[in-house]
Amino acid sequence: MQSKKYSIIESITNVFIGLIISFLVQLAIYPILNIEVKLHQNIIITLVFTIVSILRGYVLRRFFNKIKK
Repeated sequence: MQSKKYSIIESITNVFIGLIISFLVQLAIYPILNIEVKLHQNIIITLVFTIVSILRGYVLRRFFNKIKK
């Protein structure tokens, strides 16, 4: 079973990699879809979804570790 500290470190690492990928994909997809988003707006959108993703990953991992007992 993972400690709470290890769970959050793993979740943040996973999401950080996802953040980079998401940001790059958004830079490619928005122009294709004709969505005008300034760079700072794209950064804000990416950060909001990243925070949500970190929290989701942490809560789900703790939940599954708890029911695994």
